[in-house]
Amino acid sequence: MAGRFITFEGIEGVGKSTQVQLAADYLRARSVDVVVTREPGGTPLAESIRRLVLEPQGEAVDAVSELLLMFASRAVHLGNLVEPALARGAWVLCDRFTDATEAYQGAGRGVPLEHIRALERIAQRGRRPDLTLLLDLPVAQAMERSRRRGGQNDRFESEQAAFFERVRAGYLAILAREPQRLRRVDASAPVDEVARAVREQLESLAGSLE
Repeated sequence: MAGRFITFEGIEGVGKSTQVQLAADYLRARSVDVVVTREPGGTPLAESIRRLVLEPQGEAVDAVSELLLMFASRAVHLGNLVEPALARGAWVLCDRFTDATEAYQGAGRGVPLEHIRALERIAQRGRRPDLTLLLDLPVAQAMERSRRRGGQNDRFESEQAAFFERVRAGYLAILAREPQRLRRVDASAPVDEVARAVREQLESLAGSLE
């Protein structure tokens, strides 16, 4: 079976991490070689960059610095983990990728899209996801889920509702522009129903996995 690169997107609180793991369990039960990873991060060096982005130790990180760090992490992640896994035929399930950059740094922070595209060409060298699952949920519901989850918020999780409204609008704009690659999944449904919708999309990508 050929390798597949599948990304999961959405604002904080939509349940991406849960659905990535459930999808991985489903595929592994069908003898698929699966690699689960995330962005920013995924390799030791890329995880170090992730910490700089999310926990800058009180030092200001402007939108341009944030963008450059994201793509530095992405280049390392692709070269050291994603591309080798795809080359051996694995399915790579990634929690966020470049759509998140367009939504968060572009729509959310106001970074011009042409800057994102220029760095995308350099860092990704043509690599795009085979399928992107956009877990979508109204901002108020997503923020309430995040609040109930508890724990310490990082820089993004601490943003206000207006920021996440812009990010969600950014994601929906990508969905409208690339409906063949992106699939919207209603994240307001119970976890098992969301997982079923995700499985249907995975099966449509590869044919029957039974």
